[in-house]
Formats: sequence, structure tokens, C-alpha cells
Amino acid sequence: MLWIERYRPKEFREIVGQDPSIRLLLSFAEKRTLPHLILTGPHGTGKSAAIECFARQLYGENWELNSSLFQTADLFSQGKALLEQDDRYSHLYQKNQSLINNFKYIIKWYASLRPLDTEFKLMVFEDAHTLTLEAQQVLRRIMERSSGTCRFVFTTTNQSSIIPAIASRCLPLFFAPIDQTVMLHYLRMIKENEPTDKQGCSDDDLELIVQAAHGDLRRAILLLQVALETGKCSNLFEIDQSETANVSDSAIKAIKDGDIRGAIRRLESLMIDYGLSGSEVLEQIRIITKREYNHPEIAIALADAELRMRHSNNEFVQIGAFTTRVHQVFS
Repeated sequence: MLWIERYRPKEFREIVGQDPSIRLLLSFAEKRTLPHLILTGPHGTGKSAAIECFARQLYGENWELNSSLFQTADLFSQGKALLEQDDRYSHLYQKNQSLINNFKYIIKWYASLRPLDTEFKLMVFEDAHTLTLEAQQVLRRIMERSSGTCRFVFTTTNQSSIIPAIASRCLPLFFAPIDQTVMLHYLRMIKENEPTDKQGCSDDDLELIVQAAHGDLRRAILLLQVALETGKCSNLFEIDQSETANVSDSAIKAIKDGDIRGAIRRLESLMIDYGLSGSEVLEQIRIITKREYNHPEIAIALADAELRMRHSNNEFVQIGAFTTRVHQVFS
């Protein structure tokens, strides 16, 4: 069994590193009220787990009956094939209709179902940044008509991809990267819970895992499981080397070679194709440049870009501006 499932939080007190957002969700659950929500933050910070815990706290044993979860990344990558094969959608799927018409019909059908022994049900859209503009326009209209019996919740790594008409109707909650001290304590707890034959990693090894995870607790737990089950805690950075890191590396090389347009395309693909937020793209670049170049002006450019990213409405513009600035450093 994957440890990310074994240690998945089932109660609010089990979620670590997100106290402000959890206190607010707990308050909503106790008062049995909730606005529409946008949960934003990097991968592995507890967004989906928090909503599941909220549903358990609010609805008790009926939490699954009063929650409809839509994996939008799967839906818009696999299209009609998913609708035809998935048991949740196959009875609603209309073969002669387009994907967006099927999406509209399915969401309206689920929104029309009355909640069980409560005032409202949850409509949860994971990876909401993968929703197309047309799909978001559809959702906006359904939100207006169903707000009496439904609360819409969007989880995303890139809040700027949500159209203003939806964002203005939602309360934003930010889930920050997990603090390294908090993550290290959690990994120690997991290590102590496992059988004694899986105790091979030292504290130094755990600190390496924390460094490799970059605030993503889910990734840290996966790396810990790999390290303990294989008995190899060395070369964790090679284990963790991802496709997104390779794309980021190629983008930096393109900047250095003067191919600014190609570099921007690569970095934008990290947000469009891989679902990374602008801040996560900058973090990938920070790791690579620190290892390969360690140039002070690049560090300053990254800091400035991160600051502007947090106060801008268009992360793609900021990525383009950052790319141009780094090219000037290499020139």
C-alpha cells in the first residue's frame, strides 16, 4: 500500500503546516455554513485532504453522499473516452454530443441532486486550472442557479487560471509549502510507525528527503517509502529527478543559447501541460540555477519575479519578463 494513502489525513488535526486555513475551515464546519472556495497552493500541501476532512466533519457518515468530486485534469485530458468508461458518468454520457455539452449536462445533473439531511452539498473540482475557458463559463452559470443547494470548491496550483467571474464568487484559501521543520517531524513520526526492518534512514537522510521534497509533503512521503523499502537513502536527488526538472533545465539552456522564444515556450508548457503554478516554475529554475550556475544576479531576478508573481494577475507575463531578464544576465 502506498504510504501517501496510509497516512492521508481523515481529520483536521492530522493536517500539518496549514493552521490558518484549517482553523477557518473548522469554523465553517462548526457553524454549518460555507461560501464557495478556491484552495490554491503547490502540490502536496493538503488542499484535497482538507476538503475531504471538512466533508467528514460537516456531514458525518453521509460525507460521500453529499460530496461530488470531479477530476478535471483527467476529464479534459482523456475527454469523452473517460466519460464513456467511468461509472460515475457513463449513465449520463451522450455520445452524439461534444465534450463541453456532456460536461455541462453532467455538472447540471449532479448539481440538481438534493443534499441528504443538510442544506447544501459540495461540488469539488480538483486541478481547476485545467478547466477550459468555455467550461468555466458553464460553471459560472451553474453556480448562479445552484447556490441554494450547492457549494462549489476549486483546488488549483494556479489561481490566475480561474476566470474573474468565478474567482470573485469564491473565498480564496492559500496552502503554503510545508515548513521544513514540520515536514521533518512528520517524516520521523512515519519512520517510527513502520516496522523495525524499515528503519535504515538516519536523521541526515531524512533532512535530505525534506530538501528534495521542496515543501511537497506527498513527495516527501513517497521518497521516504522508496528509501526505506529499498534500503537506499543515497542518490535521493536522482530518484526525485522529474520530467518537469528536465524541462526547466532545457529552458535555462535555451536562455543561455539566446533562444528566448523557445525558453518561454518550455516554461509555459510547465504551467499548461504539467499544471505547475508560476511560483513552482520559479522554484524549479531556482534549484537548477543554484546547482549549475549559482549566479547572484539570477538569484536577484528570481526573488523579484517571485515578488511580482504574488501580486500579478497573469503569471505567463511574469515568466516572460523573467526569461528576458535572465537572458540579459547571460549576455
